[in-house]
Amino acid sequence: MKKRRTIALSLLIIGLALSVAFLMKIDFPQGFELYFKREYYNQYGPLAISIELLIASYYLFIGHEKTNFTLALFGFTALLDPLFNQIGLFNSIVPMYGTIILAICAVLCLWMAFSNTFKLKRLSSLGALFSVVLGVIVELFFNYL
Repeated sequence: MKKRRTIALSLLIIGLALSVAFLMKIDFPQGFELYFKREYYNQYGPLAISIELLIASYYLFIGHEKTNFTLALFGFTALLDPLFNQIGLFNSIVPMYGTIILAICAVLCLWMAFSNTFKLKRLSSLGALFSVVLGVIVELFFNYL
């Protein structure tokens, strides 16, 4: 239990630091009509990924039964961003330091989710598929649609 909370607290701190860093990069435009442009909403993609990390790490901290699903959702979303960027689907606006940190956290979270490291509710095949689909939807919403 101590190891689970230590990992969760570390991920919470990383998620909080990245959330603040990504929030500071959001440009709030002057004028009402600019808030309805796609470029404005694209800036929230990195923040959404870091908030997913915050939620997943909080669930891990309290030992919630949906922890493995949220860990997998974060992991897939964080890894799909650089993947979609590499294949040319869109240009990611996540800074390089954010991509590296999120990718390391994503691999750790996927490993914890699929191995059920802390003996929480096991991630089903349907749950894993659903987390991939939701990750794709989040990435496409903030970057492509």
